[in-house]
Amino acid sequence: MDRVLPTLAIVAVVVIVIALAVVGWRRRVRRDSASGGGYSTPGTLSAPTAEADVLYVATTRAGQHLERLALPGLAFRGAATVTVRPEGLAIAVTGESPVFVPAAVISGTGAASVAIDRAVERDGLLRVGWTTTGGTAADSYFRVVDPAGRAQLAAAIQNIVPGADAADPAEPERTTDADTNGHRPNDKEV
Repeated sequence: MDRVLPTLAIVAVVVIVIALAVVGWRRRVRRDSASGGGYSTPGTLSAPTAEADVLYVATTRAGQHLERLALPGLAFRGAATVTVRPEGLAIAVTGESPVFVPAAVISGTGAASVAIDRAVERDGLLRVGWTTTGGTAADSYFRVVDPAGRAQLAAAIQNIVPGADAADPAEPERTTDADTNGHRPNDKEV
């Protein structure tokens, strides 16, 4: 009998924590529903210019690497395949609906070290900037499984960015340390 009350108390705390997490996630999904999500996949697509197996990390508000967006098909971290075509980028996270990002809404690519709760070696993540159907500027982060294919994937994405300088597509735009920490270069640390 002396173990029943502490056990019930622990179970109650666990249930409360899980319930709060579910309520918090539902609020985030409701909040982010105005952001829209990915676009409809065009009926006719060209042959892929690059494809890579990746670990999808997260999609955040542009420039705010700790502000997750719970978008349909991109809400959860997981193994994924990224396929680049002249029309855009297809992201297929395992267990989720595939997401298509047209080339016209991709703002650029870059390297990053931090996204949400994932911190890796310098420039270990590939960041793709784009605009959702709701008009929200977003950044999606990927860790390419085969590092040898990372440069090819980044170059293929950079090649479809509207107005991108195609002079050196193999070198993606670099994200500075200030950018990966979520601060503009002129921000003062407090």
